[in-house]
Amino acid sequence: MAAIMKDKTLLRKLVRERLAMLSAETKTARSIAIMESLKAHLAVSGARVIALFSPLCDEPQLWELIEWLSKTKVVLLPRVEGDTMRFYGYSKDEMSKGAFGIMEPSSTECVAPDEIDAVVVPGVAFTVSGARMGRGKGFYDKYMSQPSFRALKLGVCYDEQIVEELPVEPHDVLMDVVVSG
Repeated sequence: MAAIMKDKTLLRKLVRERLAMLSAETKTARSIAIMESLKAHLAVSGARVIALFSPLCDEPQLWELIEWLSKTKVVLLPRVEGDTMRFYGYSKDEMSKGAFGIMEPSSTECVAPDEIDAVVVPGVAFTVSGARMGRGKGFYDKYMSQPSFRALKLGVCYDEQIVEELPVEPHDVLMDVVVSG
């Protein structure tokens, strides 16, 4: 397995196979556990502005958390514009399908990176020490590498996405916390 860990393409395939074996019921139960962990996490509960993501079908489903947080916090979701990702204010009634078929905010006001207190980040695979492998486009790494970005980074995934090691490149940004379920 160590040889597979050095090849990102093979690792993504391996993780997809692991996730395909999870039932819808298991994913739902695990998503609920992840949301409860995030709610209880001090970084999230103490944050004023929280950036999350619109989950794809193979990612933890966080819509209930997004709704819950939006009642008392400023919640942001990403929008991909060309090769750039920016965060915009979330409103349930102002969402539309964007890049890659992902639900994105329709808002026109972008929020600056230095205004975000915590960011919840998806990934294909994580290590317990915070290394993250995304889908390969580098949107999150580019965003979190901006000089003004200071938010606490919380990676979220299913337990099957936790691996022993990942190939880490100089541009990869480590997570401060990894929450799995």
